[in-house]
Amino acid sequence: MAIFFGLSAALSWGVADFFARYATRGVGTYRTLFFMQFIGLVALTIYLAWTGQFAQLLTSANLTPWLWAMLVCFINIFSSLMLYRAFEVGILTIVSPIAASSSAITVALAVLSGERISTMHTFGIVATIVGVVLAATTLQSIKSAEILMASNKRHPLPPGVVLAIIASVGYGIMFWLLGFFITPRLGGVAPIWLIRLTTICVLPVLARPLRQSLRIPRGNVWWFLLGVSIFDTFAFTMGALGLATGQVAIVSVLASLFSTVTVILAGIFLRERLQWNQWFGIVLIFAGIVLVNI
Repeated sequence: MAIFFGLSAALSWGVADFFARYATRGVGTYRTLFFMQFIGLVALTIYLAWTGQFAQLLTSANLTPWLWAMLVCFINIFSSLMLYRAFEVGILTIVSPIAASSSAITVALAVLSGERISTMHTFGIVATIVGVVLAATTLQSIKSAEILMASNKRHPLPPGVVLAIIASVGYGIMFWLLGFFITPRLGGVAPIWLIRLTTICVLPVLARPLRQSLRIPRGNVWWFLLGVSIFDTFAFTMGALGLATGQVAIVSVLASLFSTVTVILAGIFLRERLQWNQWFGIVLIFAGIVLVNI
């Protein structure tokens, strides 16, 4: 089941990031994050009320997982703002694999925390991570980034790279915390609901100091916001349910395949042809999945 949850999260996040590319350029990073989290909160609230999980959560006397969950909420807000801003200003096929490398941080923390991984699974994890980077990076994007760097010597890195690195570190720590301290006690859905609730409470408070607007969007951008919200919420839920199985390293690595999904969607809808390194990366990914599944 851990493999199913991880792959489901990857597919959903890949679609969500594809929509986020258009949403952030339509209404900006801040408003995209706020409205997609709001839609997700409504959906999860209905689900928790319908299944009766609200009553079960309120009867829990242990506050420790809730305190960890609150920390995760703020890490997620910060990381999401960094990631969406990277999507807005950066080259998608460069910043996406950087963000996907968060799985390496989660795996490292999981191993340091005592999770045991077989030799076969280790080779599978390494192959998958390398495959993600290769599949999500195009040589054309690298060449464009080099030209941009040469024309602007003050900034040695392409736009969005630093933001993507920060987001990657944040997400890596966040999934480790979810897998080891939160989902084993609260399940997979409740923490995601709390993340959504905290986000829509915090962003309005910070809007004025950060000089951001939460004006209600108009027009077709709502389709992109709805797409981001649905697929991102589903991906987070699948990822959290996968972490609840205890196989944190495997789930986090498989979920990192989202950047490959984004690139494939760009190839289908934007008619961007896959290059040799991307095909090789996809082969490595499938090989890694097979090794992880053994």
